[in-house]
Amino acid sequence: MKTIIADKIASVAQHAGLKRELRVSADIPCDEGVLIAVEILNNKASYNTLELTSGRMAQVKRGDVIVGALGHRNALFGYSGHLPTELKPGDELQVLNIGGVLGICDSVNANFGQPFNAKVLGSVLHFPYLGERIGMPTRAGAEKLTDGPELDTQGVPVVALSGTCMDSGKTAAACAIVSRLRHLGFTVDAFKATGVSLRRDILAMEDAGARNTSIFTDYGVVTTTAENGPAVTRTMLNQLCAERPDVVVFELGDGLLGTYGVDAILKDEAIAASLSCMVLCANDPVGATGGVDILDNEFKMKTNLVTGPSTDNQVGRNIIEKRLNLTAINAITNGAELGDAVANTLGLKVT
Repeated sequence: MKTIIADKIASVAQHAGLKRELRVSADIPCDEGVLIAVEILNNKASYNTLELTSGRMAQVKRGDVIVGALGHRNALFGYSGHLPTELKPGDELQVLNIGGVLGICDSVNANFGQPFNAKVLGSVLHFPYLGERIGMPTRAGAEKLTDGPELDTQGVPVVALSGTCMDSGKTAAACAIVSRLRHLGFTVDAFKATGVSLRRDILAMEDAGARNTSIFTDYGVVTTTAENGPAVTRTMLNQLCAERPDVVVFELGDGLLGTYGVDAILKDEAIAASLSCMVLCANDPVGATGGVDILDNEFKMKTNLVTGPSTDNQVGRNIIEKRLNLTAINAITNGAELGDAVANTLGLKVT
């Protein structure tokens, strides 16, 4: 065990309550969610920030000591990598995302350049036994995820946002819906169900007016999969619906064909039955057509509204509405209209 001073603590460690002075151990369990300290070995001109526990974005540079969590990532636009099987101080890892996920990079998106390389310093310790200096590896999350909680939404309407892929406008649409419903006098809670740990999206939902928010990282899940996605989604639905909001809005990160468990969530009978409105975010009319088809044929799920970059101008909206017979509304330019359409779909009485 040795003492180090951390320059930056990533948001994936949000619930650990860490200070800059840390104790680290050479004994490093290679489990998802284990917090470790690393030293950054290179500089980058782009994709060079880290989301801190405060929510601020801080530039990272060579020599910085940061705290992140072991995990994997399978991103269409970004770095992809896997969890190491063994680690010791001095080994090298890569920073896989700006939320502080650390793993072995095996695929690079040219738009972001090479990732940050980082030298492992040790696992971050906490000391749970009062009066004893017995350190235990610290893990991400405030609560432990249970395997299969029964879902009870208590009659609260639930709005889900799915997308054709990353960066298809899901968070912007979620924020527009939350904002408009709040302006209409409704209490809205929100969460992000799938993806890789990064609090930016739920912070945006809070800024838009969500009363309570949650993300899978709160339950120790660094990266969602088909195995943990349904359980963490049921858990967050139960948690937020128990607070009796008028509406719950949640974003399914990544795309319908991604590896983060969106398909497993939508195939979960209890979750599917709880959904009151499905908003599809698509980058173009072809993507919108394919997304509606996948939701219909693979998940037996009706699409209520289409938004995203495919609706950026009247051309895209006309194509979608004519071909799919669905309402297409842009979340950026017509956010209030999108929120009104959701409220109408839910049958909410507008005061």
